[in-house]
Amino acid sequence: MPDFHDPATMNRRTPGTEITVEPNDPRYPDLVVGHNPRFTGKPERIHIAGSAEDVVHAVTDAVRTGRRVGVRSGGHCFENLVADPAIRVLVDLSELNRVSFDTARGAFAIEAGAALGQVYRTLFKNWGVTIPTGACPGVGAGGHILGGGYGPLSRRFGSVVDYLQGVEVVVVDRAGEVHIVEVDRNSTGAGHDLWWAHTGGGGGNFGVVTRFWLRAADVVSTDPAELLPRPPATVLLRSFHWPWRELTEQSFALLLRNFGTWYEQHSAPESTQLGLFSTLVCAHRQAGYVTLNIHLDGTDPNAERTLAEHLSAINDQVGVTPAEGLRETLPWLRSTQVSGSIAEGGEPGVQRTKVKAAYLRTGLSETQLATVYRRLTDSGYDNPSAALLLLGYGGRANAVAPSATALAQRDSVLKALFVTNWSEPAEDERHLTWIRGFYREMYAETGGVPVPGTRVDGSYINYPDTDLADPLWNTSGVAWHDLYYKDNYPRLQRAKARWDPQNIFQHGLSIKPPERLSPGQP
Repeated sequence: MPDFHDPATMNRRTPGTEITVEPNDPRYPDLVVGHNPRFTGKPERIHIAGSAEDVVHAVTDAVRTGRRVGVRSGGHCFENLVADPAIRVLVDLSELNRVSFDTARGAFAIEAGAALGQVYRTLFKNWGVTIPTGACPGVGAGGHILGGGYGPLSRRFGSVVDYLQGVEVVVVDRAGEVHIVEVDRNSTGAGHDLWWAHTGGGGGNFGVVTRFWLRAADVVSTDPAELLPRPPATVLLRSFHWPWRELTEQSFALLLRNFGTWYEQHSAPESTQLGLFSTLVCAHRQAGYVTLNIHLDGTDPNAERTLAEHLSAINDQVGVTPAEGLRETLPWLRSTQVSGSIAEGGEPGVQRTKVKAAYLRTGLSETQLATVYRRLTDSGYDNPSAALLLLGYGGRANAVAPSATALAQRDSVLKALFVTNWSEPAEDERHLTWIRGFYREMYAETGGVPVPGTRVDGSYINYPDTDLADPLWNTSGVAWHDLYYKDNYPRLQRAKARWDPQNIFQHGLSIKPPERLSPGQP
């Protein structure tokens, strides 16, 4: 079968003719604001790349002039890792967005600027396959994949990086020369380390990834339709709402406790419930409701029973009958658009955001349940956009050894996402104070952060939080990189020293070469 290129991406520029946008260009204001308008960059040049050669040209220019370089694919970074004013040259990959099947490599090629929604459409319409990525269609593949990648299908199919066959990366050597390198899981020595570093090591660390190759590692076939997971033909989407006015502290705690217990019991790699993914959205009391969103394989003949049993287990003895909201049974591709519009939750670039996160090996403790209730019913903090989300995880995402990929968290059953959104810059301090205090209280027993232990397992680099590297908010004595990467960090450092010896690619949570770390430095 010939390579397929999405028709929307067929207008390709000649390599070496990338577009450069400077501050006096009318396009500039649109290109310096990402998903989170709390941060606005001030680059002297924005290079809009259309090929790996364009990236080489942009990085070479930055290195030779001694200017800090940053890279952006979808612009959804929650922190200022890309929109840092110190970045003087920004490489924008959004036009580097082809999705195709590479017959020579026997793998799907996804360029780093492709949005997840485009990836879904192209893979599914042409080969009937997908990758188990996130719910937000506007997120760029570059950042998402490099952090590990997960979504509603990850319980059944694993993390996205479990399918990473190879990467094309623009790197800078010790002499300052810029090169394009291609490495894959079969590379040896330093090449294999570079491939491994991109299986969850985060973006902007080792170079500029311009292309990924993905396929199932254990499938022997030349048929593209057999090389990535096939999504279910139909999906049941349901939501249920518990009115805050009917919830007491005891019934609220029981609701959350039941949710955690269900995932503790149904998140083994061999569980029969891996076709079900749900999210419990514990919004601030001002929002009016606590909401359960369910995503379920509609082709399962027992789907309706599975859904009913899940809801019954979550609501067991809560004493409040939830109201049914969304009720749809949709073809899979259509379902990604509906669930994606829910997950995006507002117009990108408008709402200011702060998020904090944790991997959960169990449900919340009794002390934590009391903290959640108190923080979400605090009448002194009036923000219906503040919430704690408990996101289903586990299953096949936990079928891989922690050292097999840079993604080290391989036995969690949930992810916790703390979030608050607002509009006015003048209100920054009030909202930041609330979420920081909430998070610190949740993990008060371990210095205000989710130190890996019996109940939690650190945090997820795709929900970056620079507070973890700030001793004001992290008093645990555990460095930020141990919260994100655990025992995998030393190997990431070695890859950094080999492939980015000049530390060209850096940001607030970037991998540090071994020699750049002094004792006690976070």
